Amino acid sequence: MRKLSYFIAASIDGFIGDPSGEAAFFTRYVDEEYLDFLKDEYPETLPTHGRRPLGLDHLENKRFDTVIQGRRSYDLALKAGVTSPYAHMRQLVASRTLASPDPAVEIVSGDVAARIGELKREDGLGIYLCGGANLAAQLIEEVDELVIKSYPLILGTGMPMFGTEFAFTEFELQSHRAFGNGAVVRTYGRKR
Repeated sequence: MRKLSYFIAASIDGFIGDPSGEAAFFTRYVDEEYLDFLKDEYPETLPTHGRRPLGLDHLENKRFDTVIQGRRSYDLALKAGVTSPYAHMRQLVASRTLASPDPAVEIVSGDVAARIGELKREDGLGIYLCGGANLAAQLIEEVDELVIKSYPLILGTGMPMFGTEFAFTEFELQSHRAFGNGAVVRTYGRKR
């Protein structure tokens, strides 16, 4: 069975974006060492339109072959004129109002957790949950793994990792890696 991994950038106080959801400021921590890590371990998490200028189109998917993102995350690509931001993967967008602007993008307008459950039963690599506190909240029971890229800054307020009510959901630390730029990548598995 495939697993759903929430692979997310966050401040050290746990926010994935400012109050409006903006998160471009995290890219200042993508130096050569960190980019090498992404290329070696998670190349498919780099959007297609970002891979091409870096000459990384040849990299094969290692962990994920499917990506799901929320409407607000997908809107960032649309604003940049990109309708298929992860063309190297199967793409799903959770939205009750959007019609797909690209045949390569499946819009999930119904029960997104049920759709993820169907995908997890298929053969293949993992499923990459690409941002969105509301989407992450809807999928919290389906999330098998958290990969949190923590950056050395405090936002004070903003968009949380999960837009959920108070509840305990336990995970266990599986690995961590620190970088010279102060970033730390921690991987957690769901505690069973």
